[in-house]
Amino acid sequence: MDKEIIQQFIAKRVAKELKDGDVVNLGIGLPTLVANYVNDGKVITFQSENGFVGLGPTPTEEQFDPFITNAGAKPVTILPGGAFFDSAMSFGIIRGGHVDLTVLGALQVDAKGNIANYMIPGKMVPGMGGAMDLISGAKKVVVAMEHTAKGSLKILNDCSLPLTAVNQVNLIVTEMGVIEVSEDGLILKEINPEFTVEEVQKFTEPKLIISEQLKMMEV
Repeated sequence: MDKEIIQQFIAKRVAKELKDGDVVNLGIGLPTLVANYVNDGKVITFQSENGFVGLGPTPTEEQFDPFITNAGAKPVTILPGGAFFDSAMSFGIIRGGHVDLTVLGALQVDAKGNIANYMIPGKMVPGMGGAMDLISGAKKVVVAMEHTAKGSLKILNDCSLPLTAVNQVNLIVTEMGVIEVSEDGLILKEINPEFTVEEVQKFTEPKLIISEQLKMMEV
């Protein structure tokens, strides 16, 4: 699987976590693809921390408007009923607990549900943005990321990078599987049929708990 196919696969699986009527925030990068794969019949309100609700799928060439972008400065569409507002209102929605689910990428996630997703060693970064608010304010936190970074493990016993939030991650979705964070540890709930349990464990530092109802990932 090449990078683009991997990201689409992950985004499609994450989209299945969205429930009809949810207010959802999508982090920059891979998570923004989730808006392209909402199942027909579901009404999902996507919120963007830079100040609006009602994001739609990635725009076609005809729909492109350079003045309408998400928090990652990528062009987006606005669905009928969408609304624009200032940052104070946007973060009032987030901090007020009105976001049902947030989807973010991560540099590292650990067995305790800690997440590090803003500081890349050796690179200048602007900071964590709204990630700290989102992870603390949303009712459910889903991490959508590639399972490894050029072979380096990203799901660890303990994060080594500065933490964005502590004990807040609920679910991890990668190209290898779907992993639930529980008090007992990380539970492998679904597995990509292209991989074995042994392969998933090889690229995951914590000892995985294999669900008795382990399913094949479907997108």
